Amino acid sequence: MKLNKQDILKALETITVVGEGQNMVESGAVTNVVTFGDEVIVDITIKNPSLQAKKRTEVDILKTIHEQVYEKAKITVNVRVDAPTKPKPNVIKGKPIPGIQNIVAVASGKGGVGKSTVTANLAVTLAKMGFKVGVLDADIYGPSIPIMFDVEAEKPLAVNVGGKSKMKPIENYGVKVLSIGFFTQPNQAVVWRGPMAAKALNQMIFDAHWGELDFMLIDLPPGTGDIHLSIMQSLPITGAVVVSTPQNVALADAKKGVAMFQQDSINVPVLGIIENMAYFTPAELPDNKYYIFGKEGAKNLAEDLKVPFLGQLPLVQSIREAGDVGRPAALQTATPLEQAFEKLTQNVVQEVVRRNEDLPPTEAIKITTMAGCSAVKK
Repeated sequence: MKLNKQDILKALETITVVGEGQNMVESGAVTNVVTFGDEVIVDITIKNPSLQAKKRTEVDILKTIHEQVYEKAKITVNVRVDAPTKPKPNVIKGKPIPGIQNIVAVASGKGGVGKSTVTANLAVTLAKMGFKVGVLDADIYGPSIPIMFDVEAEKPLAVNVGGKSKMKPIENYGVKVLSIGFFTQPNQAVVWRGPMAAKALNQMIFDAHWGELDFMLIDLPPGTGDIHLSIMQSLPITGAVVVSTPQNVALADAKKGVAMFQQDSINVPVLGIIENMAYFTPAELPDNKYYIFGKEGAKNLAEDLKVPFLGQLPLVQSIREAGDVGRPAALQTATPLEQAFEKLTQNVVQEVVRRNEDLPPTEAIKITTMAGCSAVKK
């Protein structure tokens, strides 16, 4: 028998949508009907997401067509659920830290791209601009911030705050600093599993007296792993900055770093990408540029990923020397390096302001055993 589409629609008009007053055709729930000989395909969209509603809808359609149109009809019912979603309240991620206005994570997919150097110079430049700044060295296994601030021999003191004992961050160049490096011997390797490292980080965050800060910069370890997830679960991250060199090997990992922050389960705004070691300029030839690691790779990556490009930093010997002796290069007044870091920092501040004006607070994330893993199919 050859089935007719109009007969099918007439039969479906006798069925009421589960949980609604109108019939399937009137309500617009039936989105498509296709007939071919004795076969019929019905596409329907319902708003009730329960398994019971889906099953009842399918059974009602099968029974009605068999009874009213053709008892031997071959029927396929495709039930789609389009449940109305309630707008989620904007929940600040983790526990907000009183007095801290903006928390910026500085990350890189790959090690050795100068992420800690960039963090240190951003921090001192922000302090020179008049902001109150703190740096949390979250690179548990390779803390280098104490060296870059010339405070590696220091030990945080305990202070009494509201009847509780808190760690007092070490301060230099107008920047407050805490690092696991303050609590280990210089030659001691930190051999900790993820939960222990996360606990140590939480202590440096919540058991410290940071006071009033306009910016807290978090120097994250390379890659995308346990520490990153722990930080993003614990803190209301304002946004993330990704550092990379123009080299293809580094860019491949930087892309993964950006992707981590942009995952649906994490959703931390990416403030932009910084291209470090963009070109080499010898001191005796300050106008010359040699693109040792490739030209504008990170800039092109930012354009491809549609995230802001925050600027380029040259490969200059004095940046490395300044970091090694614990006096960040941005402190060298009236130099091209100072100007480069000032421009870069201004761009970061601008993106933070824009992010706070345009976007709601970052939503809380809950990461279970496999949530947040891109290898898991949704």
